[in-house]
Amino acid sequence: MHNKTIAELSIALRDGQVSSTELTTQMLQRVKTHDATLNSFVTVTEDLALAQARAADERIAAGAAGPLTGIPIAHKDIFCTLDVRTSCGSRMLEGFVSPYDATVVANLQRAGAVMLGKTNMDEFAMGSSNETSYYGPVRNPWDTETVPGGSSGGSAAAVAARLCAAATGTDTGGSIRQPAALTGITGLKPTYGRCSRWGMIAFASSLDQAGPMTRSAEDAALMLAAMAGFDERDSTSAQRPVDDYVGALGSPIKGVRIGIVKEFMGEGLDAGVGASVSAALDELTRLGAELVEVSLPNAGLSVPAYYVVAPAECSSNLARFDGVRYGHRCTDPKDLEDLYKRSRSEGFGAEVKRRIMIGTYALSAGYYDAYYLKAQKVRQLIADDFRRAFAACDVIVGPTAPGTAFRLGEKADDPVSMYLQDIYTIAVNLAGLPGMSIPAPASDGMPVGLQLIGNYFDEARLLNVAHQLQLATDWHRQAPADFV
Repeated sequence: MHNKTIAELSIALRDGQVSSTELTTQMLQRVKTHDATLNSFVTVTEDLALAQARAADERIAAGAAGPLTGIPIAHKDIFCTLDVRTSCGSRMLEGFVSPYDATVVANLQRAGAVMLGKTNMDEFAMGSSNETSYYGPVRNPWDTETVPGGSSGGSAAAVAARLCAAATGTDTGGSIRQPAALTGITGLKPTYGRCSRWGMIAFASSLDQAGPMTRSAEDAALMLAAMAGFDERDSTSAQRPVDDYVGALGSPIKGVRIGIVKEFMGEGLDAGVGASVSAALDELTRLGAELVEVSLPNAGLSVPAYYVVAPAECSSNLARFDGVRYGHRCTDPKDLEDLYKRSRSEGFGAEVKRRIMIGTYALSAGYYDAYYLKAQKVRQLIADDFRRAFAACDVIVGPTAPGTAFRLGEKADDPVSMYLQDIYTIAVNLAGLPGMSIPAPASDGMPVGLQLIGNYFDEARLLNVAHQLQLATDWHRQAPADFV
């Protein structure tokens, strides 16, 4: 059963081929068997999962089940979960037990999903390899000597290794799409504001967005349908109805205009990844899509702009972790200043400290206009580039990451090289657009991600194009050999 998608499991549960309790027990056993190798979970909620599974079986028996009822999933450890540890991959929150559920968690619980536990992640979502976690690095199930990407690497590895049917992730600069690409799964970052951020611990408030990580576009549609919606507790939540994502999947894509960004297909792109993307484009053409060239002339400025805006917002958001109200507190502080200094020094890891310092500098008197304000102006230029591109096409397609998964430790001492792993994804966050990564043909036996970018709140079209491509190919059904 662990090799079935959500859509297939939903039918099996409804038809009585398996119960949610049986399915959940099987998944929990897989976590016990395999996660010592992968380190994809930081918390396993076995008792809670089995209780939720029994409740799901009752709903199914009563004929009150939805498509997610009884489906075992996991949550990235950035989402607050009632009476369960929420650590954000940091020593700072190692002992924090949330008194409430994040809206995304509550929405999926209402839909009947079963929570197996919380997944590992880069500390406070800062990283592209899942090596900055206080709980150690996550390993890629395709090659356990390589990274799964980040910051949602735990969720990506768990889904790719068939330890859960789906997982939640968050995407600030590519943290759903890049790990999805490196582990061969489907990851969707919705339009900014489409999913509530309430109860999702903030990194960069104007960029963070929750989204689903699944094995197929159809499963992503089922998850997003439950996750999305207006939330009055989140001032950035979009007050608009949720589209029928599942209903839109079946439309043919003949005549859909696919934009190819010329700046994405040149220098810096691994040759094998480029060949995989070209093969996917050929398949889209065969399905009737029309390819057009578009330009994003300011895309090259997205990385420097992001690494001013995101650290600036993180320095503000993480100021609350001071050792006073909650989070890590140093022992025997001499005075208030010592409490602040040692609590934050001990609680935060090196990458988080680096970004706090960069952000504080960018926001300081005398530098705000030179750095932060200028980065916001560049951000507007990038959004304008996308606006012009979408006048000529319906969906933009290109690579998700410049290469396949790299080896653990390979880029740990080179922050700039690590930051460039998100060179194709960051612009989407700066503009607030929806984007997703789906598997393309593998390169040298390792997964490659095909990125699809849509116009604002056009997730239904993205999912439709992705689903039609997945109906015609089997790339998304490939699995790491040791976890089949």
